[in-house]
Amino acid sequence: MSAYIRNRREFLRLALAGSGLPFLPRLGWAEGMACDRTSWYRKAKFGMFIHWGPYSQASVEASWPIMRPKPGGISEADYRALAKTFNPVNFDPHAFVDLARSAGQEYMVFTTKHHDGFCMFDSAYTDYKITNTPYGKDIVAQLAKACGEDGMPLGFYYSPPDLHHPDFRDTTKLAAENWHGEPQRPEWPLYLQYLQMQVTELLTRYGPVVIVWFDGLNDQRKYDGERVLRMIHELQPATLVNDRIGVDADYETPEQFIPTAIPTKGIVLTGVDPEVSKRLKNSVPKPEDFRLWETCMTINDTWAYNKNDRNFKSEQTLIRSLVEVASRGGNFLLNVGPQPDGQIQPEFQQRLRAIGNWLTLNGDSIYGTTYGPVQGVAGMRTTANDKSVYVHVFDWPAGPCEISGIDARVMSARLLANGKPLTFRQTEGKLTIDLPSQAPDPNVSVIALKTY
Repeated sequence: MSAYIRNRREFLRLALAGSGLPFLPRLGWAEGMACDRTSWYRKAKFGMFIHWGPYSQASVEASWPIMRPKPGGISEADYRALAKTFNPVNFDPHAFVDLARSAGQEYMVFTTKHHDGFCMFDSAYTDYKITNTPYGKDIVAQLAKACGEDGMPLGFYYSPPDLHHPDFRDTTKLAAENWHGEPQRPEWPLYLQYLQMQVTELLTRYGPVVIVWFDGLNDQRKYDGERVLRMIHELQPATLVNDRIGVDADYETPEQFIPTAIPTKGIVLTGVDPEVSKRLKNSVPKPEDFRLWETCMTINDTWAYNKNDRNFKSEQTLIRSLVEVASRGGNFLLNVGPQPDGQIQPEFQQRLRAIGNWLTLNGDSIYGTTYGPVQGVAGMRTTANDKSVYVHVFDWPAGPCEISGIDARVMSARLLANGKPLTFRQTEGKLTIDLPSQAPDPNVSVIALKTY
């Protein structure tokens, strides 16, 4: 009998009695959730994704080197052995939260377990975990405590695939042979039990969890997502769930690309294929047809820390990516891969703080907004809320700015960053705004239009 089955009754007893960790109620996202579970998320717009584990020591991607090994790459045995030396002695959870705050990020999503099966929390159902490394402390518990003290909403990435678990696949074989999992084996129901008990641990031991971010890879229906979703809603009704466990859930997750038009219901964008977004119509949908979504993206080319990956996106590219996402009603989940010692590399910090500096002046055009009335115009993006339309100008014109497609009556126009009023003329179908000769911001300049 597996250890996690032997421990199940004791775990359930502890879960009901409470784990001793404090429930952290300071998160404003929880207010009003009975009316709209997604309202905080729709307003937040910008979050921090964190991919971290023993793999950071080898400057390799999380899990994939043993799923799709390359000639001359790390062996599976050496990859597994990384846990024996993982000791992030410089990890400071408050530094992670402070960096997210300085970047203007409104929530965080942390990888509690990737496909390799290594747990960054002290799970009762596996020995392959952070508390069995030289570091010996529960990373998730520390981050949850810091987020609770700061009021930072925290979500958990959890991989339904688990290459380490013998009920997920025949572990006498190399992971490259059967990393998709083997639901045809009689052990598969035991694996589903393991998955559900670990998710239950995460939702009963670490306080409020705003998001469970699954990453189910292929054939996601094999994880019995309907049952998992019901369980999550019973344990924490306000928790949002993404669309990677074989059920539709709360929002879609295009990866490493931004849809070319506003996502609408009926077109599935999950995954890494940007071609699918070409099926979207370049128009402004009715609110009831809009599909909530979030693009996750890396700052360089890898999710995990890789000292050899120096292909960093520029500050301007990242700021404009945030604007692109917001202009189509989405959220932007930007990833960092911490170093083996627990610190976040300077290149990431520099770019995140630059985004935060831009948001300090222009955040009203992002937070609490949705897609704007003007779509598909080169060099320009719009966002909107009940009272304003925000025009994000990528290519500053030499003369007046002419905009078609704003039907609401414009009462005033100003540069958002410095409040300078702008003269304008509005005729049927066209708004003309007189602009200074130089763009006030080299990355993205924003014009705020008051409408009614």
